[in-house]
Order: sequence, then C-alpha cells, then structure tokens
Amino acid sequence: MKSDLPDRTFAFAKRIVKLCQALEEHQGVAQTLSRQLIRSGTSIGANVEEGQASQSRKDFRLKYNIACKEARETLYWLRLLAECEIIDSKRLDPLMDECNELISILTAIAKKLRD
Repeated sequence: MKSDLPDRTFAFAKRIVKLCQALEEHQGVAQTLSRQLIRSGTSIGANVEEGQASQSRKDFRLKYNIACKEARETLYWLRLLAECEIIDSKRLDPLMDECNELISILTAIAKKLRD
C-alpha cells in the first residue's frame, strides 16, 4: 500500500526548519524554543521513514508511536510560540492544522496496529 505520509511529514519538517531559521535570528527564549521545536518537528518524518524500513510489525508500530508522540510535542511548542506571542498565531495556524492532521493519521495507524 502506497502512502503519502513520508512525503507529507518531510514537507512538514521543511516548514519547521524554515520557521526555526527565522526564530534563530532572535535572542533568548525564541532560540531555546526553536531548538526544542526543530528536534520534535523533524523527528516525526524521521521516525515515519524508519518505520517504512522496519523489519517487523512490532518495529513499525514502535516507530509510528514515536512519530505520534513527536507530533504531539511539536504541537505543544507551536501552541506555546503562539500563546506567548513570539510568532503571530496566524502564521502558525496552518502548521498547527497540519500537525493536528498528522497526529490524527498517526494515532489511527497506531490504533489499527494495536487491534
């Protein structure tokens, strides 16, 4: 079964990288949050890719569960950036929407694999 999830999570990671590049131009808290966001936001796709190459159903499930956790963490950092008005929430809304969709997809896959 062909999935667009690896491409979608890669595109999401690119958007996160661009956001973090903008955040790195600032001092203090923005840089600190940027470092947290870059780790979790790019980890989603990395774990999906690893899952695609898994050698067992258990390994696949583990990688997708990790990707889901990373997506939830990413959403947390995006929400924090918006709520603290470090980045305009209108700029972050599309990223948060995509992150929520990724969480839904990854959660559904993980649930299906559990059942």
